[in-house]
Amino acid sequence: MIKLRDLEYLTAIDEHKHFGHAAAACFVSQPTLSGQLMKLEQQLGLQLVERHRRNVMLTPAGTQLVKDARKVLQAANEFELSAKALLDPLAGDLHVGLIPTLAPYLLPHIMANLNNELSNINFFLYENQTNVLLKQLDQGKLDLLILPYLDSMDHFDSYQLFDEPLMLATPKDHPLNQLTSLSLADLNGQKILTLEDGHCLKDQTMGYCFAAGANEDNSFEATSLETLRHMVASNMGITMLPELAVRDSLTSANIVYSHFQEPEPVRKIVLLIRPNYPRMACVRVIVANIRASLSK
Repeated sequence: MIKLRDLEYLTAIDEHKHFGHAAAACFVSQPTLSGQLMKLEQQLGLQLVERHRRNVMLTPAGTQLVKDARKVLQAANEFELSAKALLDPLAGDLHVGLIPTLAPYLLPHIMANLNNELSNINFFLYENQTNVLLKQLDQGKLDLLILPYLDSMDHFDSYQLFDEPLMLATPKDHPLNQLTSLSLADLNGQKILTLEDGHCLKDQTMGYCFAAGANEDNSFEATSLETLRHMVASNMGITMLPELAVRDSLTSANIVYSHFQEPEPVRKIVLLIRPNYPRMACVRVIVANIRASLSK
C-alpha cells in the first residue's frame, strides 16, 4: 500500500530538486527519503526520479504522477480539517497568507480582535507575493489569503472585506498640491514611481495611471512601500499608496497625501479560500470581524 509520506517525499523532490533540501523540508534524513523513494519506484514498477551527482529531477512518469500525488495529499489534508472542524470548528491552527503591501498595515487593525474572538485558533501568518501565495493556497499549504482581488482568482471562493482607496503621495511643493480637488485625469503627463515587478499593487496602480495618461518612472523601482514613501519625501517623484499605508502618516512635513475625487481608484481586498473549504464557521467569523474592524 502506498503511504502518504511517500507521496510527500515525491512532491518535495519536485519542489526542491535536491535530495538534501527535500529531506530537510520533510524533517527526515537524506538516506531515509532516498530509500523510501526507491521502494516506491519498485512498488510501482516505474522510475520516478532521475538521479545525478549534484541535482535530481523527476522523470516524465514522475512528473505526471506528482500531480496526482498533490491531489491525494490535499484531499487527505481536507479530510483531516473536516474531522477537526466537527470537533470544534473554531479551534486549531490556521495558516493565513498576506501580501507585503497589505500585511504590515492591516494586521495591527485586525489581529487583536481576531485573537479575542477566536481564542482557540492559533494563527500562523505568512507574507509573500501574490503568485506564491496563490500556489500555496492551491496546494493546501495555506488555509486562506487576505489580498487584493484579481480576475485570475476566479477559481477560488472569495469574500469581499473592504475597498481600500489609493491615494496620491507628492512632495510638499509639487504643483498638483495647488489643486482644490484631485482627479485621475490630473495625472496626465506625470511620471509615477512604482514597485518592482511581481507586486500586484504595481499592476493595479499603473492600470489607473495609464488610463489617465500617466507613465511609469523607469528610473527607479522600489522593493517596498516604505522605499516609495522615502523617495517621495526626498523629492524624487510622486506615487500612489494604499490608504492603510498612510493612515498614520497623513500629516508629514515633506509629503502631501491626497484623496482622488469620485470615481476614486481602489483595490478590492478579499478573503480567498479553496472551493469546498471545510472550516466555513471559522471563515464567517473572520470575514465579519475584519469588516467590522475596518468600518470603525
